[in-house]
Amino acid sequence: MKFKEVIVVEGRHDSAVLKQYFEVDTIETGGSAISREILGYIAEAKQKRGVIIFTDPDYPGERIRSIINHTIPGCKNAFLEKSKALGNHKVGIEHANREDLLEALEKCVTFQEVPSEQITMDMLVALRLTGANSTINRQKVADHFHIGKCNAKTLVARLNLLGISYEELYEVCKENE
Repeated sequence: MKFKEVIVVEGRHDSAVLKQYFEVDTIETGGSAISREILGYIAEAKQKRGVIIFTDPDYPGERIRSIINHTIPGCKNAFLEKSKALGNHKVGIEHANREDLLEALEKCVTFQEVPSEQITMDMLVALRLTGANSTINRQKVADHFHIGKCNAKTLVARLNLLGISYEELYEVCKENE
């Protein structure tokens, strides 16, 4: 399968695995200390071909994703579940199988440049997406919208960046009861 967009990954092992399975071009951030030069390459690639941010499902990966999305709005984001990225006591895109990688890349989301701010923390409380025993409910919502693992604050931010309405969120929560 061929991807038009350039895929942003953390390192050469991620690139090697993606290139083994797909016809892709990648940009490697070289870790969480992402340079201005790399951000420039990503910005240029976004203008010419589009970009998919596909970082590891861990803290450094989320930090890189946040920096890129903040600096270069409008990039597509692909999320891989942590359980699908485990290998040798490490977490990374390079440990996932072809099917899981393809599913994540096909379910990309693009965040709005200006968040809608329709969803509030009070709404999450009302829908049992924060507080005691809320982790499973929150993960079901995150899985439905393909936005990766989220704590309550991140869930609010990502739902608003996607322009999700309270009604949409309510329906998803009711489906998962």
